[in-house]
Amino acid sequence: MNPGAGLDEALLPDGSDRPHAAEALAAVRAYGPGALAADVARAAAGLGLQHGPAGESHPFHVDPVPRVLERAEWAELAAGLDQRLRALEALVADAHGPREAVRAGVVPAEVLDTNRHLTSGLPPPKRWIGMAGPDLVRGADGRLVVLEDNVRTPTLLAYALAARDLVAPSLGVRPGPAPVHEAARTAVRRMLADATDVADPVVAVLGDGPRSAVAWEIDRLGEMAGAPVVLPEQLAVRGADLLLPDGRRVDLLWRRTSEERLTGDDGRPDELGELLLGPLRAGTVTVVNAFGTGVADDKRTFPYVEDLVRFFLGEEPRLRSQPAYDLGDPAQCRAALDRLPELVLKPRSGSGGHGVLIGPRADAGQLERARAAVLAAPGEWIAQEPVALSTHPTVVDGALVPRRSCPGTWTTGRTPSAPTTGPSCCPAASPGCR
Repeated sequence: MNPGAGLDEALLPDGSDRPHAAEALAAVRAYGPGALAADVARAAAGLGLQHGPAGESHPFHVDPVPRVLERAEWAELAAGLDQRLRALEALVADAHGPREAVRAGVVPAEVLDTNRHLTSGLPPPKRWIGMAGPDLVRGADGRLVVLEDNVRTPTLLAYALAARDLVAPSLGVRPGPAPVHEAARTAVRRMLADATDVADPVVAVLGDGPRSAVAWEIDRLGEMAGAPVVLPEQLAVRGADLLLPDGRRVDLLWRRTSEERLTGDDGRPDELGELLLGPLRAGTVTVVNAFGTGVADDKRTFPYVEDLVRFFLGEEPRLRSQPAYDLGDPAQCRAALDRLPELVLKPRSGSGGHGVLIGPRADAGQLERARAAVLAAPGEWIAQEPVALSTHPTVVDGALVPRRSCPGTWTTGRTPSAPTTGPSCCPAASPGCR
């Protein structure tokens, strides 16, 4: 594989604009790329657009160049995401129930038995996955593929909406179906309503406060949900009820915390477990996304997702996964270790790129240490084929310059929202970004 091989999403090989991107690029040039970048950055600062926990936060960078998708591709993507999430929803329910996928040989029993996100002793929720944010990239063949499935605490919806608000009006470009904000607010409220059978439920958004890297977004999500944002220490338990500071019983809790489990590895309740296990067992409160949903985005589950679509839905996948290998399987492990310099290595429970080894960029020492780690605990790793990422113009020193694109995080209720864009950053599965 040639890491430099790829395509530009907005420019043809001769440097001219692709027809679907021409209007947006013309507007950027007419405004002036440098001036647009500076004005968007000032407007983002004016919104207080920050990312990172208190004391470490930094301005959230908004790429000023719109990334345009053709209508037909958007429709196919929406259908593919819907299909994939229906299969993942079925998997989580099956993993906490009959284990039909294991009996049919679609997923090895060990993959589920060793998953640290499994829950027990809780009534099954009406819906496991309320919102999802799979990481998407476009490869050298032009197809969008999934790098990872994020269904525990997906983020960036509010940032994506803010980015559209900052860029599109400046350029006079129609940012797709309108009104986007109203559609997103409706989707969020519908997602929450679908999670419970309680009529007119009392809803709260549970955050981490200043500890959260996305505190700005959590406040916006509370506004979209029409619900108060609270911290764990602000809630109380009385009997089997979870109470807000004003004494109202919480029926539905939208969890936006970085803690995604109720117990630690030792099986003892953590902070959230101490607060929520009683009401959850009693069935007096529903949590979205439900605890246990992490079964679906454990990286060791990822290599089996396309087969899970076929098994649960009886359909061929419309949105493909970037090929990946379960190193807990001896044959796949041997084959992957033979190709380790060519592959991307990921810890099964990792997130945010932590612990990832990009084989084509690793030196001999790093590869040897990675090999030893896999041999010591093969079931804790997957390997994945790297992606020759597409490029897209962005503003560099006042000019439009192609740069490799980040995974777009598409956050969904039932339909996809706007993608986030950041052509100048570097995703974990890319062998080389510039």
